[in-house]
Amino acid sequence: MKAQRGDSLNRIGTLQDDSTTVPPITVFRYHSSFSSSIKKHPVSAFFFIPSVGDRFLPNRCLMDLDKAHTLLTSKTPQFNTSSNFNQAYRQKLIENLSLDSQGRPFKIMVFRGSPKSSRKSIRFVDELRQEVAAIFEKDCKQTPYRCIPKGEKRVLDAPRLRNDYYSNIMSWGINNILAVALGPELYLWNSEDQAVHKLLQVRGGNDWPTSVTWSEDASTLAVGYMCSNLQLWDVESSKLIRSLQGHSGRIASTAWNGHILTSGSRDKSIINHDVRAANSLASCIKRHADEVCGLKWSTEGNRLASGGNENLLYIWEASKMSSSKFLHRLSDHCAAVKALAWCPYQNNVLASGGGLSDGCIKIWNTEKGICINNIETKAQICGLEWNRHHKEILSGHGYSIRENQNKLCLWRYPSMTKVGELGNHKSRIINLCQSPDGITVISAGADETLRFWDVFGPPTAGAGNSMVSDLQGLLSFRTSLLR
Repeated sequence: MKAQRGDSLNRIGTLQDDSTTVPPITVFRYHSSFSSSIKKHPVSAFFFIPSVGDRFLPNRCLMDLDKAHTLLTSKTPQFNTSSNFNQAYRQKLIENLSLDSQGRPFKIMVFRGSPKSSRKSIRFVDELRQEVAAIFEKDCKQTPYRCIPKGEKRVLDAPRLRNDYYSNIMSWGINNILAVALGPELYLWNSEDQAVHKLLQVRGGNDWPTSVTWSEDASTLAVGYMCSNLQLWDVESSKLIRSLQGHSGRIASTAWNGHILTSGSRDKSIINHDVRAANSLASCIKRHADEVCGLKWSTEGNRLASGGNENLLYIWEASKMSSSKFLHRLSDHCAAVKALAWCPYQNNVLASGGGLSDGCIKIWNTEKGICINNIETKAQICGLEWNRHHKEILSGHGYSIRENQNKLCLWRYPSMTKVGELGNHKSRIINLCQSPDGITVISAGADETLRFWDVFGPPTAGAGNSMVSDLQGLLSFRTSLLR
């Protein structure tokens, strides 16, 4: 046996035979700490470790163990700042390493294949579906189509317009002529050329028009008076056709149904006049306990709604009015029922509005006589108008307990959620009426103004439930004098 000593390690001679010489080996004792010094001890067993490490066992003599221990136990490791990547690059790297070619995350464990679609892929059909989906998504992200005007289209000065909640002194005929009573006088305003014509003037200070209603063909204008008189006027010739008798109190409401003119009075009665007959009185009903301040025939003309100052709402069948037998007697309101409007797209649906102590808009199923919706507006309801082009209803308000005073409120039907508010009246709204084309609504206010609102907008061609995005002249403001 032959031993050799190196500079830093003990080299111990190993076995040799006659033919070969075994290269020197290094002997180490196992130690518990990297920082402890290396001691050399003779051992009973030898480990044959090459002086240069291979790929399996590192050569400890070539390692700086003290530095490695310091780096591993350091609390704040030092990184090379030049190797930091920006966030975009890191995100791209993560996507490339964790997503497949179709952008889906890699599945670690897949137990069975995904079910294949039974639909065969057709290229142009798939492209069409993608285009439709993109258009739909774009439309959903756009601003809602409903555009509510902030101002009036036009304002007419209406001096001596009476501040009377129970009167109905305005009507717009299919001839595009607006009839409105101002004190003892009644004027006609042509919306096409803005011409103004005075139809009549009542002499004396104790009488004035309290109800104005165009016939369905706009050939005749019915005018009810404070002193219980009811007249029919031919507008073309500006002549009185005839006077109708039967009431003993002011006539605050009138409604046409073909050749039948129905009138409601402070004498608590409802009279149906057949204007073709010499003796016009067809039937008289006395069911209300107070003044009849609201009358409205349904679109089909088979039912009549009447509202009274005793807070009651009656529904009448046209075929049974001669017997004074009502279809329904509805007592849900807590104030006078003046505002009435039949739904133009559901013939059995009626909207009614109560006075100041009630402030509710009620939607009725007149077939069953039940209230299907109720909205508290906290304000006196002076008029109701349905939007004929879209499912909405507009309410005009007077005095208020808390809110909506002198306002116009637009409601979405049937949810009755508020779409928006309008209003520049300085005093309460007395009446509402709608233009023949169903676009414009006029509000008559106690501030002696008539205000025109393009709130409903025109119908949309090919789409019954959408609105034209651009309404011309919504914010235009023009003032003219009615007389």
